[in-house]
Amino acid sequence: MSANAKTMQLAPLSDEQTLQLQKLTDALDVQALHWLAGYAVGRAHALDASGQEQLALSLPAQPAISVDPQQRLVILYGSQTGNGQALAEQYAEQMQTLGVNVLLSNMQDYNIRKLKQERNLLLIVSTHGDGEPPDDAVDFIEQLDAKKAAKLNQLKYAVLALGDSSYPDFCVTGQRIDARLTELGGQRLAECAQADLDIDAVADPWWAGLQPALQQALSNHQTDDQISNNVTRLRPLPEQSQYTRKNPYQAELLTNQTITANPAEKDIRHVELDLGDSGLQYQPGDALGVWATNPKPIVDALLQTTELAGEQAISMDAEEHTLRDWLSSQREITLLSRPFLQAHAQRAKSSADRRAVEALLGDDQRRQLSRLFDTHQLIDVLQRWPADWTAQELVSELRALTPRMYSIASSQAVTEDEVHTTLARVAYQAHGSRHWGSASNYLADLDAGEAASVPIFIDSNPRFRLPDDSSRDIIMVGPGTGIAPFRAFVQHRAALGGAGRNWLFFGAQHFRSQFLYQLEWQRALKNNQLQRFDLAFSRDQQQKIYVQQRMLEQGKDLYDWLENGAYFYVCGDAKYMAKDVDAALHQIVAKHGGKSDQQAAEYLRNLSREKRILKDVY
Repeated sequence: MSANAKTMQLAPLSDEQTLQLQKLTDALDVQALHWLAGYAVGRAHALDASGQEQLALSLPAQPAISVDPQQRLVILYGSQTGNGQALAEQYAEQMQTLGVNVLLSNMQDYNIRKLKQERNLLLIVSTHGDGEPPDDAVDFIEQLDAKKAAKLNQLKYAVLALGDSSYPDFCVTGQRIDARLTELGGQRLAECAQADLDIDAVADPWWAGLQPALQQALSNHQTDDQISNNVTRLRPLPEQSQYTRKNPYQAELLTNQTITANPAEKDIRHVELDLGDSGLQYQPGDALGVWATNPKPIVDALLQTTELAGEQAISMDAEEHTLRDWLSSQREITLLSRPFLQAHAQRAKSSADRRAVEALLGDDQRRQLSRLFDTHQLIDVLQRWPADWTAQELVSELRALTPRMYSIASSQAVTEDEVHTTLARVAYQAHGSRHWGSASNYLADLDAGEAASVPIFIDSNPRFRLPDDSSRDIIMVGPGTGIAPFRAFVQHRAALGGAGRNWLFFGAQHFRSQFLYQLEWQRALKNNQLQRFDLAFSRDQQQKIYVQQRMLEQGKDLYDWLENGAYFYVCGDAKYMAKDVDAALHQIVAKHGGKSDQQAAEYLRNLSREKRILKDVY
């Protein structure tokens, strides 16, 4: 049952009727829903005051479709962080101004069986982690890959793939979908575009080149009297603010507090920012976007290693800055990417170094390349394999600096004009020198006493929301800084009331030094705002204990909560923790639900389809 099911019970429906209605409507597209609304009105008029039906109405096998598929553009998006959705919204609005009928939908909400009827498709999808699709694209891809997938010989399509080239499987999800659509008979309107974190650099020219082909495909089947001005959305648009990724708000720093007892071991900060009169609104589950500058010691080391002059003026993309400024605030220097390594290999000073870097880029070296990305920064590559770079070339080949996203750790129902977040300072020794993370050190080094300001924006995350029905129970798994959004969840649920229970799993290395927000959780337990709290401190005993083991220990109760309608949330590390939590959840469902592995997997897939398993992992 979806989050809206209990809300629907404002109508005179039983629990069973509500569930049946939700299952029916989940499988319908927007045209079928409109038809169903009219059908319901007809049935209502056909009943007399005693509730006896006077007129029989039959439900047709296929609901009428009001718009000819040849005359509309379907835009689907699969997005983990919201970038794909933002682009889809932008493209839909632009096509609307041209008089095109547009169906805009998340891939999870779209009924893939309708794809065989469509004629024009634009698909935007991201890849995250180690080549993984976004959660809202998993079902779509599975059905598209199925042997019984329908032929799509009538379909003209284009795919925009989003990704991060600091991972080996860059944009693999979009590539996979593009190849499968072709295999099923679809005809490309444009080659699959592959955009890095600096999305606009690829997306803008791709979209500009694609529009004429889209307009031509649509105009072949459209007459003047058929032109409309309509975008059909399967989900409503969120409210927009004047302060965005491209126009951030300068928020005053209120608090920058270390919340670990031994910062030398792990320095975790609680940061509070003043939203002032910005009007910025956020919901629990949203992220805070921060535009940071790179650490000065890294910039100094890069200039010294390359023997380039920091004050040299460099012009690029209609902008001119000194090389030092490019490296400080315009270019990514703490994360590596495949394109940069390819360019670096060509400039290596020795043939041995060139061969060594090129070998890492081979298809059979994914694991080694992934390890390099995890353990090396730009300075390490420049020092390990010296190369001849000019200032202009270096600026050209480095990726644009992008904002960092931090889970919001507060509810605006409580903090009003403030936004809080939790971050771990990244600072470590490697390869004979000190290394730093970009944004975490930028924020950690700010002094609230000096009226510091931080350029921020709110990154809406509708894929990680509390249930609309506050009587629903929730289970939260958030080790380390993954605890941040659950602080917001508990604050929000306490402020707004509701009968739903809250169960939190938290893990860290040490109880004494890393029990984040300990007093707040103890107070929440005392005030019955947190009903269950399970802790896992991995290094406090000889045998390491993690959150997934605590889940297994409480498996029977956890399964009972799920069976009674609880929502399950995970926030934190995607590479290890989230996968271990998934495995534990699968084991719990199989054991305590008496299910086979296949049945347990299907049970969890159904919870995901109902949006009762939600993840914010990175």
